[in-house]
Amino acid sequence: MPHRSCFSRRSISSCRTMAEEFNSSAAEATAAATATSRSKKSLWPSVLRWIPSSTDHIIQAENRLLSIVKTPYTQEHVNIGSGPPGSKVRWFRSASNEPRFINTVTFESDKDSPTLVMVHGYAAAQGFFFRNFDALTKHFRVIAIDQLGWGGSSRPDFTCKSTEETEAWFIDSLEEWRKAKKLEKFVLLGHSFGGYVAAKYALKHPERVQHLILVGPAGFTSETDHKSEWLTKFRATWKGAVMNHLWESNFTPMKVLRGLGPWGPNLVRKYTSARFGEGETLNEEESRLLTDYIYHTLAAKASGELCLKYIFSFGAFARSPLLQRASEWKVPTTFIYGVQDWMNYQGAVDARKNMSVPCEIIRVPKAGHFVFLDNANGFHSAVLHACRRFLSSDPNSYSLPEDVISI
Repeated sequence: MPHRSCFSRRSISSCRTMAEEFNSSAAEATAAATATSRSKKSLWPSVLRWIPSSTDHIIQAENRLLSIVKTPYTQEHVNIGSGPPGSKVRWFRSASNEPRFINTVTFESDKDSPTLVMVHGYAAAQGFFFRNFDALTKHFRVIAIDQLGWGGSSRPDFTCKSTEETEAWFIDSLEEWRKAKKLEKFVLLGHSFGGYVAAKYALKHPERVQHLILVGPAGFTSETDHKSEWLTKFRATWKGAVMNHLWESNFTPMKVLRGLGPWGPNLVRKYTSARFGEGETLNEEESRLLTDYIYHTLAAKASGELCLKYIFSFGAFARSPLLQRASEWKVPTTFIYGVQDWMNYQGAVDARKNMSVPCEIIRVPKAGHFVFLDNANGFHSAVLHACRRFLSSDPNSYSLPEDVISI
């Protein structure tokens, strides 16, 4: 049985909580140190480091953010090993035999509640769901994870060289996590890039997924499917050529953030205020804690972020689009989009035409790509409606509010 290092909310509190979603500098001492071991601490105080962050900072920022959540929870690092037992092949194409772990938060719930696993998107981490945990734990056993290479999870050197290898990095690590947690079946929810991973996981392991909830999912259409005249024209300009070159060179927005050093937190603060509008979507405390959390998760060692060029072409079009596999779908699916989401829901509409399983598309008003933050109540209604067959024997339970639309 894989070893798990586990500690409760009370004990952790005593220890001292972008285009869309940001290649790491090997010269940065903090990143190199944290890649070797979480337990090793820098000899330099944070104030003297060029990048004022570390893996420990991520967990501390997470704890502060989750202090807003009222439901008790357990945080653990679930060991997913370094490779299959008895095999010389290592998971995640790593040069190290060091075991990897997935940062996991499990919330208290009724023992008979269905399990809901929540997977974050690109340039994010599980703490982005902080406004949803209290509401959803009334109906589910909620488990939120940081994907491998993101947030407070292990950040192995990213050595994948193809779309297939990159997809396996995320899908296989999720499956090893499931085995370690001894989960048989669960509702799987993924946001944006996390929706892409969740869908690919469900295609490979349909027997494990009771229901699939894809929130503003990325990766349904390819550039050919989209036929973007604007992108074609932009690529022909010198700016477009530079941007395309940077993309194909795997230059991520997070590298810019790290390059700014001590000025990085201020950039994230401006982004958070502009995107979520302190006092509108978030209150002052939520904005402050989320800003701190975002900075530390993005400034840490580059790992999972380097998937970008292998999963998407310039313009965020999938290299292996989900639309092409819609006829293979075996799991009932609900799509949830904010009405103002920049991610076009037409990809879901087109996919549904070729699906032989139940599929529903829900649009939530007063919300963009981060629908679960922009309109938390509308999002919760959509999730409960999607899972109504697990939550009640009454088919009319958990109906949608009038302004939340099913199409």
